Amino acid sequence: MIPVPSGIRVWLAVGRTDMRRGMNGLSLQVQEALGRDPCAGDLYVFRGRRGDLIKIIWHDGLGMSLYAKRLEKGRFIWPAPAGGVVAISAAQLAYLLDGIDWRNPRHSFRPERVG
Repeated sequence: MIPVPSGIRVWLAVGRTDMRRGMNGLSLQVQEALGRDPCAGDLYVFRGRRGDLIKIIWHDGLGMSLYAKRLEKGRFIWPAPAGGVVAISAAQLAYLLDGIDWRNPRHSFRPERVG
């Protein structure tokens, strides 16, 4: 689990990203394609062509971290490639990492009332 502090900004890099890129390549993409500072403390999330792998880079003030997650089944829900970057909340990132539709999360289980 990524120890995400509250109030952190999360940016989804819309479109496809070459998942062979590492920390340096992705931070260069943040600078050049997205026009943002990768060392500002924000989370940047990238998705590959197949949609089952995402990579996250984050600079926590001490150093850059690279996180990756691959789904065994299904694909990560991703916005249409209209713009360059989409901002989401940390709670929406948690839904995204669990493979849930972060745009419209719904409870699939409702406990029955007791008594």
